[in-house]
Amino acid sequence: MEKLIGINQTNQLKNNFSVKKQYLNQNKELFGKEIFLDLSKKSEKLKKVAIDDTWYYALKAEFSKDYWKSLTDTIRTLYREKTIYPNPKKVFNAFDSTPFDKVKVVIIGQDPYHGSGQAHGLSFSVEHDTKIPPSLLNIYKEINSDLDIPIPNTGNLQSWADKGVLLLNTVLTVEANKANSHKGLGWEKFTQEVIRVIAQDLEGVVFMLWGKQAQSFSDMINDDTHCILSAPHPSPLSAHSGFIGCKHFSKANDYLKKNGKEPIDWAI
Repeated sequence: MEKLIGINQTNQLKNNFSVKKQYLNQNKELFGKEIFLDLSKKSEKLKKVAIDDTWYYALKAEFSKDYWKSLTDTIRTLYREKTIYPNPKKVFNAFDSTPFDKVKVVIIGQDPYHGSGQAHGLSFSVEHDTKIPPSLLNIYKEINSDLDIPIPNTGNLQSWADKGVLLLNTVLTVEANKANSHKGLGWEKFTQEVIRVIAQDLEGVVFMLWGKQAQSFSDMINDDTHCILSAPHPSPLSAHSGFIGCKHFSKANDYLKKNGKEPIDWAI
């Protein structure tokens, strides 16, 4: 395929992600990867954070908006002055692990875990050798009931991300021991755009919306081209009000198979 140039380029890129991806691969010099935190000059601990190329192109317009500059300036300062999770290299782990064109399922969380050694950029997931959080344990219990998959002894969901499950938090950073401390800084605008481009540019994606915050995204998703699965949050406070018994994991796989996609192996 020849490089895309001229007026036709805009029309071709508008609604065809495969063309977008080819264009990106052919023109990588136009799109620098280092679009978030350039902290390497300040501290060896704080290094540059890059995002996957496919996501960079899909979200490119966001990175020139005023809110993004304000957000990243604030986050840079907070990483220098306070203890912030996850490690800056893991802020975009969900995107780096699940490229845009590989997304099959989206699971929306709130903000990262705020304890040491927990958050690593994937919603509901924790690092290996960390105690499984109560909400994730309820997720495992539902999978066990739904698909007869044994409950694992790790809370690390990296394998799901590698299989096409976008584990997206609404807010991507948090101050140590202060839940929701980065709410309202601007991450919500960014993740709203993430959901919008998935809903607009992809087809046949399963959105698992657990709890009112996640369900607020439902108006952005066309259920004629995607599957929306809603239930209460898996938190111990609400899991028994409809999350337990929702069978979202078998329903997701049934939908993927009907749409010619490989189902997710939910075993860890």
